[in-house]
Amino acid sequence: MPEIFIDGRAIRAERSQTVIEAAVANGIDIPYFCWHPKLSIAGNCRICAVQVEGRSWVEIACNMPVSEGLRVLTDSDAVRAYRKSIMQLLTLNHPVDCGICDKAGECTLQDYHYLYNGEPSLSRDPKVRSTKFHPLSERIILDNERCILCSRCVRFTREISKSNALGITQRGDASLVRASEDRALDADPYSDNVVDLCPVGALLSRSFLYQARVWYLKPTPSVCPGCARGCTVEIWHRKAEWKLNSLDPCKNVRIERVTPLENAEVNGPWICNKGRDLSRVFERPRALQAMERGQTVDLDAAVAAARRLIADARRPVALVATWGSNEELAALERALPERFTTLVKSDSLPQPGERGDDDLLIRADKNPNRAAARALFPHEDNGARPLAADADLVLVWGEGFDFARVPAGAKTIFLNAYQQPETARVDVFIPVSIQTERSGHYTNFQGVVSAFSACFPRPPTVADAETVFAAIAVKEGAPA
Repeated sequence: MPEIFIDGRAIRAERSQTVIEAAVANGIDIPYFCWHPKLSIAGNCRICAVQVEGRSWVEIACNMPVSEGLRVLTDSDAVRAYRKSIMQLLTLNHPVDCGICDKAGECTLQDYHYLYNGEPSLSRDPKVRSTKFHPLSERIILDNERCILCSRCVRFTREISKSNALGITQRGDASLVRASEDRALDADPYSDNVVDLCPVGALLSRSFLYQARVWYLKPTPSVCPGCARGCTVEIWHRKAEWKLNSLDPCKNVRIERVTPLENAEVNGPWICNKGRDLSRVFERPRALQAMERGQTVDLDAAVAAARRLIADARRPVALVATWGSNEELAALERALPERFTTLVKSDSLPQPGERGDDDLLIRADKNPNRAAARALFPHEDNGARPLAADADLVLVWGEGFDFARVPAGAKTIFLNAYQQPETARVDVFIPVSIQTERSGHYTNFQGVVSAFSACFPRPPTVADAETVFAAIAVKEGAPA
């Protein structure tokens, strides 16, 4: 491992590293726009310039290999002057419309302007105009006036998602990022990662456009339940101190956006577009009221009724959710008497046209916790055949079960979070919380355990499944 010196500080670097990689690995700040640790080196933006001691010129750190005894300066007079000139160039034609830009508050162009430039433009000529709100796809809009041509988006579609859906046309100050004529960006299931990659406000998410300022929001760490990969994500929602008092209060408890939470063991810095759309999953109409034979009851009464049914059953069957957390699955295992036949079911199946397994992230199994469920309950439900004809009680937890498979005369207990016709038809229905209302863990298909945290309060008429299972537990031989 060669020893190099950055601003006089000795650090050990890997032989394959560049100066910027060695600096980042050791907590040393070097600015960059076009460089990204998972993409090839482009050297477009030049803002990462450093000075090798003994030389009068500056060089870019992203393409400078480390070597034994290399000594570089990141804050010399020459480096500061060069970075200031680069910022003047990058902002020469930039519209500086931070007041309406969705990237404001997390834009590196803003940050570096204050750090390395901080002065009005030297030019008095009119800015070069370009296309505004160009539709790259159904999900992404491009503002070419803000684009600094870092090419991160282009390299992502070529090197990571392999869709080759983006390119740069023309030359000089006429250059434009554009979608390829023969490869639609809409067909790329990872396309929204380019919005995160964009260091400025050029690439915009249609779903988040003008919805909220980022300083009103906070991210909560979570896990995408969209497939067995279990990508770690951040769910962005409104801060309590910035709650809306005069508008619809539902806006205070909604998901504003979802972004990747980098995890080298699972998903790296990426997630697929399905993970971005978790609001469509979690914000469906909820089932908020416990029911007994179609009649509204309070939660305690429904739990007591379920407990009686379990105590009286002789040949009960339980359908186990693959969207339940590790904690909930363990609670269910403790709660069920040995006479239960337990079957792990699929809560979610692939939708028509949805991608199955690929070589990046997406898995064909669209359930986040099958691995943990199968570890505790080894038998899998095939989803087609009727249940055993002699079953006298069927406990269904979660979605995805066809109630036509319930044997005639069998009692039914249903735990679910969302509205379904069966909630009013079963013997006992118990509404349960959703992932954004509780904390827990999922185990992905590779055995990696990831944690998620609660974003929003649980409705008062809803219980956590873990609590319900503890309450309905019946010891063999004990009265209900």
